[in-house]
Amino acid sequence: MKKLTIDDVARKAGVSKSTVSQFLNQRFKYMSEATKDRIAAVIEELNYQPNGLARSLKQNRTHMVGIIVANIDYTLSIHCIRAIESELQQHGIQVIICNADEDAEKEAKYVETLLARQVDGLIIFPAGQDGSAYAHLVDEAFPLVFMDRLVEGVSTQSLLLDNEMAVKLAVGELTRQRHERIALLTLPLGEHSITPRKERLGGYKRAMEEAGLELREEYIVSAARENISAELERLAALPQPPTAVLAANDIVLAEILKYANRQSVSIPDQLSVIGIDDAEFAHIYNPVITTISQPAYEMGVQAARIMLSCIEDKGANVPITYRFVPSLEQGQSVKAL
Repeated sequence: MKKLTIDDVARKAGVSKSTVSQFLNQRFKYMSEATKDRIAAVIEELNYQPNGLARSLKQNRTHMVGIIVANIDYTLSIHCIRAIESELQQHGIQVIICNADEDAEKEAKYVETLLARQVDGLIIFPAGQDGSAYAHLVDEAFPLVFMDRLVEGVSTQSLLLDNEMAVKLAVGELTRQRHERIALLTLPLGEHSITPRKERLGGYKRAMEEAGLELREEYIVSAARENISAELERLAALPQPPTAVLAANDIVLAEILKYANRQSVSIPDQLSVIGIDDAEFAHIYNPVITTISQPAYEMGVQAARIMLSCIEDKGANVPITYRFVPSLEQGQSVKAL
């Protein structure tokens, strides 16, 4: 037998899904007695059993919030989690942290697990780009905040860096030092690429165009972590190799620095380097690496405060995308030509 859904109840009762959701969530402020009675009768007739999500929407709070991270290795993830946890604990809320390893199916299982634990809300760094995976959360007006990434077709509170500005800052710093042959290295760009990678690539192309520089496709590297070294070798073997490389995130930057050490490539004498994300190792490398920093801790604090607001005023928040301004952290990894 097909499992009954909130759609079946809404259709049978002649009301919208959101009205049924409000009934399940005991939000009766604008609901007539006739509508309440009709929905209750349909639920009884169909023997509809709300799923874990609906059960978690009851008025009794658990004072727990789930955080699902796409990849806990990222500097951004670590700093944001620390800030979120600290801010929520000040309000008596504990967090449950899950790492999805960039696996959408693993993330979906974590969502169901956390809902079964009846968490008050979810803060997700989305691993997937399938909007339908999050639709039931939005339909139920469940407290939901996205971090670092957007998902097409999903309207919820979202916080992320102004990624295009981040790349423009980096390219601007390199062109000020008279670099023209600038390569971009990023983790894989697929058909449904995650937001930062897609936006940073777009920002790179626009920044190069605005600077009046030739856009060379061979300078755009999209590769898995384990293949970054081979791609750097390919770039070095070009008739006109790049004089500077821009690492699109901290994982790529780490691979560039490992390659430079193995191949005895002198930074910045032989290759200028800028990384996006203010990784700790960038400050202890010799020379200190110039980076484009995002205010990760501030982003985490803001995410926690938005979550608190969503929990208190469930269903009343207007979906907003918050963009945070990056900043240039000057190091000694860029040499003037």
